[in-house]
Amino acid sequence: MHELDTRLEPDQGEFSDLSLAQDLRQLADEAKAVARTELAFQKSRAAYVGAETKTITLLFVIALVIAFFAVMALVVGVVIALGPILGLWGAMAAVTVVLLIAAGLCAFTAMGRLSRMMKIVSNSDKN
Repeated sequence: MHELDTRLEPDQGEFSDLSLAQDLRQLADEAKAVARTELAFQKSRAAYVGAETKTITLLFVIALVIAFFAVMALVVGVVIALGPILGLWGAMAAVTVVLLIAAGLCAFTAMGRLSRMMKIVSNSDKN
């Protein structure tokens, strides 16, 4: 009745001869291996991001250049289309005035947003 239950005794298998120092050394070695693997993964990830960033930037530049030429074609087309109605000089002046008004509205809106942003940023710094 006072016999010990062998199921509750610690396993005397392969790990019974390892000391605490050996366990800590093994844990440290495994941590180093994990750190090396993570560093290698992050390096490859950074290399991939760098390469893709170059490609993405180039594609955006090409898209902007193509969009610029498309807008220029539109402007020239509008001038040509308005030529018979307003005359060549009148068509050129009308398109130029409309484009300057559009640019002015964009600049005015941008200045207002910049002013509002500066007020918000300066108020949050004081709090």
